[in-house]
Amino acid sequence: MLKKTRNKLLKINKNPFVQQSLITLILRVFGVITLFGFTVFLTKTYPPKIVGQYDFVRSFLLVVGSICLLGCDQSVLYFKGRLGGSNTLEGIKKVYAKMVGLLLLMSILLLCVFWSIDEQFVNNYFSDRGVYDILLKSIMILFFYGLTTLNTEVFRALDHFYIAELFRNTIKYIPLIVGAILLSYFDKKNYLVTVFLVGFVLLSLITTIILFIYFSKAKIENKVTDFTYKEIFAKSYPIAISGMALFLLMSFDILFLKKYRNDATVAFYSVATKLMTILSMVIITVNITVSTKISEYFFSRSKADLIKVTQHATRLIFLLTFPAVLIICFFPEYILGFFGRGYVAAKDALLILIIGQGICSAFGTAPVYLNMTGRQHVFQIILIVAVLINFILNRLLIPQYGMTGAATAFAVSSIFWNSITAVVIYKKDKVNVFLN
Repeated sequence: MLKKTRNKLLKINKNPFVQQSLITLILRVFGVITLFGFTVFLTKTYPPKIVGQYDFVRSFLLVVGSICLLGCDQSVLYFKGRLGGSNTLEGIKKVYAKMVGLLLLMSILLLCVFWSIDEQFVNNYFSDRGVYDILLKSIMILFFYGLTTLNTEVFRALDHFYIAELFRNTIKYIPLIVGAILLSYFDKKNYLVTVFLVGFVLLSLITTIILFIYFSKAKIENKVTDFTYKEIFAKSYPIAISGMALFLLMSFDILFLKKYRNDATVAFYSVATKLMTILSMVIITVNITVSTKISEYFFSRSKADLIKVTQHATRLIFLLTFPAVLIICFFPEYILGFFGRGYVAAKDALLILIIGQGICSAFGTAPVYLNMTGRQHVFQIILIVAVLINFILNRLLIPQYGMTGAATAFAVSSIFWNSITAVVIYKKDKVNVFLN
C-alpha cells in the first residue's frame, strides 16, 4: 500500500501539468481563504446595506470590465500559443502594447457613453438615489481595473503562473482589506466602495512595473511575429463577447436582486456565490493551466496529446470538486452561520448553486476549449443563448422567489451552456471533454 502511494506521488512529481495545477490550486485556496476571511470580517463589521453596495459594484465591474478589455485578457493566451517559439517574450510584448491601446480607447468610449445617460433614469430604475454616483466612479477607474486584469493574465502568458495566481487571488484584495480595516477603525464605513475602486489604481501601477521588468529581458529580433491591431481585435472581441456573457451570467442575479429586493438581500446571496467559487476556482485553475497546451496541440495537429490533456484536466477537476460539493451540501447552515445569523437565509440558494456547479465540473475543459482552438464565434453564440435563458429566468423567478429564483436561473443556464459546448466539441473534433 505504501509502495503504491509512493509511486503515485512520484508520478505527480514527474508530471508537470499535474504538479503545476496542484501548486496553482494551493495558491487559489490560499486566495479563497483570504477572501472568505475578509468576507467574514466584512459581514460581521459592516451593515448588510454597505456589503450589498460593494457586491453590486463588484458585479458591475465584472460586466463592464469585460466589455472594456475586449477579451484581450483571454486572447493573450491564444496569441502566446500562436507564437510558441524562442521569440515569445518579444512577441507578447508587442501584442501587450497594442492591447493596452485598445483598453484605453474602450475606457474613454464607455465613460463618454455613461455620461450621456440621464442620472435620474439610472437612480429611478434601481430605486436608489446614490446608484448613479457609484456607477460613475466605477466607470472612471475602468482603465485601471482592466489594466490590472490584463497584466495578471500576461504574467500567465509569460509562464509566471504563480505570480499571476498571487495577484489574481490574494494580492488584489490587500488594498481593500487594509482600507476596510482603517475605515472601520475611523468609523468611515460608507467609503468602502470608494476604497475598493481606488485600490485598482495602485494594483495597476504595481503590476505594470513588474511587467516592464519582465519585458526588459526580451531580445529584439527581426523575425518576431507581429500581429496587427485588426488581427488582435478579430481574435479578441469574440472572446470579449463570450467573457461578457459569462460575467452577465454571474451578474444578472445581483442586478435583479438589487432592483426587486434590496442591498441586504444582495449581500446574503453574494455570500452564497462566493462559497460557490470554491468549485469554480478549481475549474478555472485547471483550465487556465491547460489552455495554452490545448491551443498548441490543436494547431500542431497533435490529436493524441490534445485528447490526453483534456481527459487529465476533466478527471482532475471532478476529483477536486466532488469533496467540496459534499461538505457544503451537508453543512450549509453551519457554513453560512460564520458570516452572521442573517446570512443563513441564503441556504436554499447555496444548495442549488453548489449542486449546479458540481454538475458543471464534469464538463472539464468545455469553458476554454473552443476559445483556444479558434472557434470563438461558436462559443459566443452558445453563451449568448445561455445569457438570454438566464435573463428570462431571473426576470421571471426573482420577483417571486428572490434568492432561490436567482440561484435556479444561474444553475440552469450554466448546465445548458456547458452541455451544449461539450456536444459541439465532440461533433467537431471527436474530443470528449465530459468526465470519462
